[in-house]
Amino acid sequence: MQLLSGNEAIAQGAWEAGANIGVGYPGTPSTETLENFAKKDRVYAEWCPNEKVAVEVGVGASAAGARVLATMKHVGVNVAADPLFTVAYTGVNGGLVVLAADDPGMHSSQNEQDTRFYALAAHIPLLEPSDSAEALAFTKAAFELSERFDMPFFIRSTVRVSHAKSPVEVSERVEHEVDPAAYQKDPAKWVMMPAFAKPRRLSLNERQAKISAWANTCPFNRIEPGSKEIGIVCSGAAYQYVRDAMPEASILKIGLSWPLPEELLHTFADSVDAVYVVDEASNYLSLNVKAEGVPVAAFPHPLPEAGELSPRAIALAFGKEVPASSETPTDLPGRPPALCPGCPHRTVFKELTRAKCIVTGDIGCYTLGALPPLSGMDTTIDMGASVSMAHGFELAWKGKTHRPVVGIIGDSTFAHSGFSSLLDIAYNKGVATICVLDNRTTAMTGHQGNPFNGVTLQNRPSREMDIATMVRAIGIEDVVEVDPNDVKATRAAIKRATQNTEDVSVIVFRSPCVLLKGAFTPGAPYYVNGSCTACGVCVSIGCPALAREEESGHALIDPDMCVGCGQCAQYCAFDAIEQLPGGVR
Repeated sequence: MQLLSGNEAIAQGAWEAGANIGVGYPGTPSTETLENFAKKDRVYAEWCPNEKVAVEVGVGASAAGARVLATMKHVGVNVAADPLFTVAYTGVNGGLVVLAADDPGMHSSQNEQDTRFYALAAHIPLLEPSDSAEALAFTKAAFELSERFDMPFFIRSTVRVSHAKSPVEVSERVEHEVDPAAYQKDPAKWVMMPAFAKPRRLSLNERQAKISAWANTCPFNRIEPGSKEIGIVCSGAAYQYVRDAMPEASILKIGLSWPLPEELLHTFADSVDAVYVVDEASNYLSLNVKAEGVPVAAFPHPLPEAGELSPRAIALAFGKEVPASSETPTDLPGRPPALCPGCPHRTVFKELTRAKCIVTGDIGCYTLGALPPLSGMDTTIDMGASVSMAHGFELAWKGKTHRPVVGIIGDSTFAHSGFSSLLDIAYNKGVATICVLDNRTTAMTGHQGNPFNGVTLQNRPSREMDIATMVRAIGIEDVVEVDPNDVKATRAAIKRATQNTEDVSVIVFRSPCVLLKGAFTPGAPYYVNGSCTACGVCVSIGCPALAREEESGHALIDPDMCVGCGQCAQYCAFDAIEQLPGGVR
């Protein structure tokens, strides 16, 4: 028995099933799954540039006979949708299991989309565990089911299942041997041109009918009898909340969320007076239960339509009296997220704001540059959108006087989808200023490797791509590399680039993340001497180590938080900020 998170359990289940290959792109709350899988013996694992590439690598490995785990967060499914919809037609050879980790409550995401709608639209079966034990069992079974039904399988996790730990029984690995000699050419199955895709659609219908029939006997769907007055249909983490809030109710726990078990739903409905559906940040389950012809009762009080559920919210929806409580004490000071002390991105945002730029932003820890006091970002939509949207702004305002427009993107995100957006600008002779923040890692999700730092998931030999060289290779000539810790150089580079109204300019701001092990050595902390005029310029860079005295307004530096980067000293016009002697801590 081991205490595992859902992510760790999914990795363990894949390993026990004999999965040979793991592919994915890091994204919270899914990241730790592939990281844990990569640590196991007799497996190959890699971070891919994006989720589409990961699934395509996985489909190729599956066609060759391997068992493959592909991991991503829910918005990554959007990127991978192209191959996913078609691999439902082709089917598999070796089992292909795709983890999609959804994020109700948007703890680290830009939306609350529900992957179960993708399962419905793409005709891909989806298993939905509610704890770590089920995460292991469902994943392990998914590989056999994938091969049995000739279909890829989704495992849908949510943030609580991904990160909460619970006891799990682990087992030994059952090897899945891959024999190249067993591969047989089969264009009718794998070449999805119209002539072959049409009969494969009919095959998909046949396979879907078999899975739908199996759904009614699937061991992952079960009825838990209770009071006849209330019957609740639920799945995933919501099941755990229902158990806490309504222990007296009858429950139909759904483990196979697509396709739903039609016969079992009607059997359950016939056994209770009223059927309620508890769903989280979505109406997927209620819509599809109704579509199966099961009447769904309205709650006495509505469930929240957005965000995570809780036992309290469910109890209130059923009209129970619940003691008053507060999720967060009201007398605590606010603690908004901020860029780390010494973050090399800080000066870039400060200078963009100083230059009154319109900044199209992207997904990464640098998105925090949108918050006060930097307030250095106007938009954030999805991975790579910063580059494309900067082009769109310039197209809309072509020939008109306007503020400078700058797209800002991280190195990993640039590899993910920013490069193709930049290719569009280069191809169409667009005008834009693009800043690539190269901090030598994929920082937001925990310092994973990417093509531009050359670090692989299992530390295999690699190639380190060069951003400036790649940009020049597509015909962009105005490319400079700048150390963002040099404020004057950063200011000059932004000023020059935004004055180029004839072509695209790219600035690569290269400096390692201050949390990247072995890449940054903290210096001696800085302090404020008696020359401070309380102008507040230093505090405006938003460093958590900086504050102001309440009465005088003079700057203060917390020596325990200061990493000695010297950014604040460069902004002080009165030489009031000095470094403690000694040079290093």
